[in-house]
Amino acid sequence: MFLRLVFPIVAIDYFTVPTATFRILFVFVVLQHDRRKVAHFNVTEHPSAQWTVQQIVEAFPYDTAPRFLIRDRDGIYGHVSQERVMNMGLEEVITVSRSPWQNPEAERIIGSVRRECLDYVIVLNEKHFKCILPSYFDFYHKAITHLSLDRNAPIAREVE
Repeated sequence: MFLRLVFPIVAIDYFTVPTATFRILFVFVVLQHDRRKVAHFNVTEHPSAQWTVQQIVEAFPYDTAPRFLIRDRDGIYGHVSQERVMNMGLEEVITVSRSPWQNPEAERIIGSVRRECLDYVIVLNEKHFKCILPSYFDFYHKAITHLSLDRNAPIAREVE
């Protein structure tokens, strides 16, 4: 049996969702690498650097921040965001521009949300989507298996 080292790494990313009223919602996702578990998410119509910083702080309260944070070069992560992340003790790993394969876990969860949730639901507004996402992530954490997790779900379950 091999000893598997788990490094405290999280990935963050945004994705957009159109609504039935032709508004665009921005979804912020924080994903833990070790178990492919969504640690935090939130939805807004008007993202800003300050809002993004607040989401990162809410994702890791009371000195629970991991060591590494993988993110892309999106302009929403401004100077304020970089300072706050550094003060939390996080080391940012910034991917090369236009290289989604450098943050594959975050891109995969976004693809899963699109394929398994948004292909079957018409989002009405922000409040509606905030009701849908927790149900989907509960399903994702408990039912969807991953080969990288030895065919187990992000929230481990006993073999039947």
